[in-house]
Amino acid sequence: MQSYPEIARQMVEDMARIASAEPERSIAYQGAPGAYSHIAARAFAPDWHPLPCFSFQDAMDAVKDGRAARAIIPIENSQHGRVADIHFLLPESGLTIVAEYFLPVRHCLLARDDGPYHSAVSHPQALGQTRHYLRARGIEPVNYPDTAGAAAFVAESSEPGLCAVASRLAGDVFGLKVVDEGIEDAAHNMTRFVVLAAHRDDPMPDVAKVMTTFIFEVKNIPAALFMALSGFATNGINMTKLESYIRDGSFAAAEFYADIEGMPGQPAVDRALEVLGYHSKWVRILGSYPQAMSRE
Repeated sequence: MQSYPEIARQMVEDMARIASAEPERSIAYQGAPGAYSHIAARAFAPDWHPLPCFSFQDAMDAVKDGRAARAIIPIENSQHGRVADIHFLLPESGLTIVAEYFLPVRHCLLARDDGPYHSAVSHPQALGQTRHYLRARGIEPVNYPDTAGAAAFVAESSEPGLCAVASRLAGDVFGLKVVDEGIEDAAHNMTRFVVLAAHRDDPMPDVAKVMTTFIFEVKNIPAALFMALSGFATNGINMTKLESYIRDGSFAAAEFYADIEGMPGQPAVDRALEVLGYHSKWVRILGSYPQAMSRE
């Protein structure tokens, strides 16, 4: 908690105290009050208590420690790609994905003064999503752990010409003025979040579309990935995401992270997973959950 700017600490303490009274109705998120994850948490679970955490690891640990029943974590953005570190934090957490949520992201340029501005402080994802806007105005991007924390940092700084890229809510929370709004470089800017739990403690809702996320490592032989994934093609399973990661310092083989439409228990999915398992060293299901947005 001491890693937050001073102006945000009392707010964080107050929110943590409220959440501690009802951990079964609390949802952890990464960032200071006003972060996009805070907005996503309030939208996904409007009757729950948002619990701010300084890092993604802290948010996941809050669920593992029983301080929150859920965590909502951004994993990818339509404009800037995957969120850094999630590819290893999520599998290592031991938590289960129980839902997904999509949040349209509308960035604001926030400041204390009237400019001109020389530096913009924000999370690397937000800076990447506004890089053309910032470059056109000669504003230098400066990395910060989260967008709302960057707004708090600017609010308590006396440095002239310093601004933040964050949400309008962050500006309201920390008393900054909105210099410009909608500064993202792409109108389709949207972030996908996953909701994590220690385990699925409720039955899968009766919905038409379900997603399943899993990780696997193929055998280190020619065409292993082709053979491992062939079952999804032959069984008509739509794979919407496939990413590779180098782990344990070896460039000889990679781990893969995948999303598919469907879930174990459906005959076609079971057949595809059987083929995947035969051609892989191991397969681990991270969760099945209702589809929040059509992949068609």
